Amino acid sequence: MIQIENLVKKFGSIRAVDGISFSVQKGELFGLLGPNGAGKTTTINVLSTLLPPDGGTASIGGYDVAGDPSAVRRLIGIVPQEIALYQDLPARDNLNFWGRLYGMSGKALRMRVEELLEMADLRQQAGQKVETYSGGMKRRLNLVVGLIHAPEVLYLDEPTVGIDAQARGRILELIKELSGSGLTVIYTTHYLEEAEHLCDRIGVIDRGSMVALGDKEELIDQVGDQDHIRFHLPTARIDEFTRAFSGRQDCVVSGVVRGKMELLATDGARLLPDLQSWMTAQGEQLEQLEVERPNLETLYLNLTGRGLRE
Repeated sequence: MIQIENLVKKFGSIRAVDGISFSVQKGELFGLLGPNGAGKTTTINVLSTLLPPDGGTASIGGYDVAGDPSAVRRLIGIVPQEIALYQDLPARDNLNFWGRLYGMSGKALRMRVEELLEMADLRQQAGQKVETYSGGMKRRLNLVVGLIHAPEVLYLDEPTVGIDAQARGRILELIKELSGSGLTVIYTTHYLEEAEHLCDRIGVIDRGSMVALGDKEELIDQVGDQDHIRFHLPTARIDEFTRAFSGRQDCVVSGVVRGKMELLATDGARLLPDLQSWMTAQGEQLEQLEVERPNLETLYLNLTGRGLRE
């Protein structure tokens, strides 16, 4: 459904998108992750025909975004990060307005509006002005406005920003339902747990380049499948602990990391009883224990760096 080859977008001397390539299958929920300024929104803007590419190609449903933008726009729905609603209009009027812009009218539009109000759990509040809505209600309406014309592809750019956990959970349920119905979705987010929960495949973009691409299991495999076990160990015990555990096949002694002794283990849960027994035999308590399992966050931080970037 979506095919991107060596896509480039420049702003002066800055290559905001620097030769990325990926594809998205029909009905797939594809996550696009990256820190602020990585190029996620610029990529979405090119795929939405809002910005022309400076190199490479991108097509939606077989239509080139630069060569046939009108055909592309008929296929796509966009849910921007910023709330794109008329605050002084009710939900029903917002949906009617956007539907008419897509050439919808009459019974077909009325039925679609009611369907989307039901989907967003806003039927009871449909006559109230949007300015009176909670943040979660606005986010749900923002989402279904992008669905008014029944697009085949939906771009979701940070759709859960600024709402509480309950409202966020409902948005995620809606997205799951939409993907299950066969809609193709590109989902950008800063919330790694959302990507792990929702997405079939994930691309990590940083400084305009695609630095990782695959399903969750494939990406985590890049980090390695070892658990990191850290705990407090008195300095006087370090040498004897190293001698005791260095000969084992199921772990590697890393040494002191961030002020704690660290072990890398293929199965941290299985190793912990032996670790506890050794500490007890030495008259020590197993304290300040940390067990870090490889996950998408580990990969993300390894690829993009742990420092804050604005």
